[in-house]
Amino acid sequence: MTTANLAAFGTNRLHHVSSENRRYGFDNSVEPVLTVSSGDTVVFQCREAYDGQFTPDATLDTLKELDWDRLHAITGPVAIEGAEPGDVLKAEILEYEHEGWGYTTISPGFGLLADDFGDHFALHMWQVGDDGRVGLTPSVRVPIEPFCGVMGVAPEESGLHPTLPPTRLGGNQDNRHACAGSTVYFPVEVRGALFSIGDGHLAQGDGEVCGIAMEAPLTVTVRLSVVRGRSIPSVQCETRGRTTAKADGMGYYVTTASGADMHEGARNAVRWMIDHLEATHGLTRSEAYMLCSVAGDLKIAVPVLAPGHASNVTFHMPRSVFVS
Repeated sequence: MTTANLAAFGTNRLHHVSSENRRYGFDNSVEPVLTVSSGDTVVFQCREAYDGQFTPDATLDTLKELDWDRLHAITGPVAIEGAEPGDVLKAEILEYEHEGWGYTTISPGFGLLADDFGDHFALHMWQVGDDGRVGLTPSVRVPIEPFCGVMGVAPEESGLHPTLPPTRLGGNQDNRHACAGSTVYFPVEVRGALFSIGDGHLAQGDGEVCGIAMEAPLTVTVRLSVVRGRSIPSVQCETRGRTTAKADGMGYYVTTASGADMHEGARNAVRWMIDHLEATHGLTRSEAYMLCSVAGDLKIAVPVLAPGHASNVTFHMPRSVFVS
């Protein structure tokens, strides 16, 4: 973060935490790598989701030889003075800095359509252009909006809690709306809160349907403050604007799927979007699946409101990603 940005954000107490201070879960017995005052700002250096196993030179062999035990290396934890159980931790996301590259993968057994893709592996490396977009093909370019998929605080339950499941305290929320300018609130269960963050993304659609978004190393600047006299049951978020994806006036192509099984409806809505992308835009099935994960939004139009009733699930692809 530059000195000019510090002044713009009203920040004068700045700290840095290197990605060397990384963990693979949340644990209240871990000593904080840093203790800050409420209202201080911390710059977290975060490795890509697999702890640096991917680089700009990664190949399909990189994916096939992954050490999955290193998934979701998170930077931290940082303690905030005065944070006590029952308080709320306010994390203002001030800035993200990327390194110009990212990747998306398809792996066997992973993602909403794992059964459809069987033992298939795929890797796409993304490069950020001067226009703030990344290319899937010459005619498909996706705008980036960086965020971290994993952030959270330590639980009161002892032991190591993995990052992969989303929980009331954070974890793998994959909330793409936690971009720069947003504020995320966490219920505090242990003294100091013990905040950690990681799993950087350049872009993601709601649902992250192939199980992987546009993964990337990021440096994130966060102002951490204690809110007393308020309690919340689970993570909450305040955004800087609309939560519709990439709203730019060009509209969306939408597929729908109805039925009593909402999970199967989600799978079908994505399947039918993949069919459309193959037929209309000439993408391979793998390319279409990855595009759905990084740019499209899975939405529940109608939940199952009563036994025997049908749900309606929709999938939205912004038309702006297709260029002439």
